[in-house]
Amino acid sequence: MLVVSLGGSPSLRSRSGVLLERSRQWLQGQGVEVVTFQVRDFPAEDLLHARFDSPKVQHFLQLVEQADGLVVATPVYKASFAGALKTLLDLLPERALSHKVVLPIATGGSIAHMLAVDYALKPVLSALKAQETLQGIFADDSQIAYGEGSAAAQLAPALEQRLLESLELFHSALARRPKPVAPGVLNERLLSARWSI
Repeated sequence: MLVVSLGGSPSLRSRSGVLLERSRQWLQGQGVEVVTFQVRDFPAEDLLHARFDSPKVQHFLQLVEQADGLVVATPVYKASFAGALKTLLDLLPERALSHKVVLPIATGGSIAHMLAVDYALKPVLSALKAQETLQGIFADDSQIAYGEGSAAAQLAPALEQRLLESLELFHSALARRPKPVAPGVLNERLLSARWSI
């Protein structure tokens, strides 16, 4: 299984990034291959000018196409997900998420931003034809404490439990998703099928 992990925060230090990293560690512990992209790692010109031919963008598009699922983490600013993330999602082809499971993760300054996942991010994922978009996780800033120095960030116990439950659901959804039939195999099946009226 391959999962693309996508961080939408333009900041190096980010609470959504903490949750994305915890997700990566858990999934890898289950034997899932995880490739992480951060929007801040893409040249701004590639995103703003929609440079589909950029090597970094091409690599991203190729891995999304191969992926079984995506974990998308973003901070919430002004009742919506990060604009930098939107510029990257806009580079995906129309049906880029078909046959894929998506787990959205969002963080915000207060619980008032919780619905941003449902009203802002999920419609974009739906427009990209995600096969299944899970409920997702929202954490307010008080639930994630940055570690001092090289110490790991600490999650509130309730958040830690929600994250674990969501990752277990995501992993199960990845395992049960139907595999698309290769065009050659489908053509062979159609040619050898018996038709009746």
